[in-house]
Amino acid sequence: MRRRLISSTLAVVLVVIAVFGLSLVIVETRTIESSAQESVDSEAVRLAGSVDSRRASGEKVDTGSLAQQVAADRFAVVRIPGSAPIEIGTRPSGRVISSTQTGDDGASVVVEESRSKISQEIGRTLLVILAVALLAVLAAVILAVRQARRLGSPLTDLAETAERLGSGDPRPRHRRYGVPELDRIADVLDASAERIGRMLTAERRLAADASHQLRTPLTALSMRLEEIVATADDEDAVKEEATIALGQVERLTDVVQRLLTNARDPRSGSAVDFDLDDVIKQQMEEWRPASQSEGRTIIRSGTQGLRAVGTPGAVSQVLATLIENSLMHGAGTVGLHTRVTGNQAVVEVTDDGPGVPPDLGARVFERTVSGRNSTGLGLAVARDLAEADGGRLELLQQRPPVFALFLAQEDPTGQPRRPRGDAGSSPA
Repeated sequence: MRRRLISSTLAVVLVVIAVFGLSLVIVETRTIESSAQESVDSEAVRLAGSVDSRRASGEKVDTGSLAQQVAADRFAVVRIPGSAPIEIGTRPSGRVISSTQTGDDGASVVVEESRSKISQEIGRTLLVILAVALLAVLAAVILAVRQARRLGSPLTDLAETAERLGSGDPRPRHRRYGVPELDRIADVLDASAERIGRMLTAERRLAADASHQLRTPLTALSMRLEEIVATADDEDAVKEEATIALGQVERLTDVVQRLLTNARDPRSGSAVDFDLDDVIKQQMEEWRPASQSEGRTIIRSGTQGLRAVGTPGAVSQVLATLIENSLMHGAGTVGLHTRVTGNQAVVEVTDDGPGVPPDLGARVFERTVSGRNSTGLGLAVARDLAEADGGRLELLQQRPPVFALFLAQEDPTGQPRRPRGDAGSSPA
């Protein structure tokens, strides 16, 4: 590409020089020849006038008296009727430029000049024009090389960027080159790199989130199946445990569907107006066997009859994560307290354990951040699930730990719902 650009630029410059240089040579040659002819004519007229003046005043007309009237490099012949021709200077050889003038009394003057002098002047002019043309070609070469580098290097760089994108490196380079067309291509490539980066991040997060989120429902399902095996002699108990297990399967299916939906478009949501009590009751029932096996209890307190806006499956997953963390890292009773603040419903999950280490604080929601050798994904995924439907998950108190899930609370008309009242603690 660089060679083609340099060659095309030089071709254009050479054509321009050829057209205008040839025209300039023709014009300058004619100008020099015309100027030389006018000079010879002028000298012939002057010499003829001098001869007429001398004859009129009776002065002698000879070579000595007229020698000062003729230039040293010219030859003149004066012919006076009745007298011998008077020659001034040396007759030039070869081609000459001549001019003949006749005086008032019949005397004639012929002035000649060799064309070699004109040829020398034309040659000097041609040398000057040729030197200017060479300088123009040199300048064109320098400009062509610079322009080729200016255009060639960005194109090479853009090709490398495209190759990096194709090889799976989506980092945008944010390089601009001062050429609008090339900068536009760079903008498109950077935008594509950012989109590809988001897609790859979503895929990686999907794999990490799926491995973590599926573990909790599968653990609960496994415990329910164990309960079925343990109560195989009680038909009613078997039906109850089987129904709960089916609920776990449905919830697991919902989690998988939500993960796939978020992987395609993290902004998509399926928020609805739902009964918060049903979700809390479901979670308390699901985690009852795990808490009893640990010799612990889960209790519910606070305002009942709350409705919230969100995705029930996502809210269940957030609460499941908080309860599991309390059972795994906390101690004592796990409490679920519901209340209303403004137009939001709040679910607080707490326990009597040591809480969040002081060095972690709010960083406990960051991915890969864990204080007790866990994956560090649970709270980060829970926060993302809460924010996907317009809610938020916060750490209100580090010791004892108090995690709060804030959810919008409004009815279809957009007015805040009034709770039915507070209830005392109810163990599960």
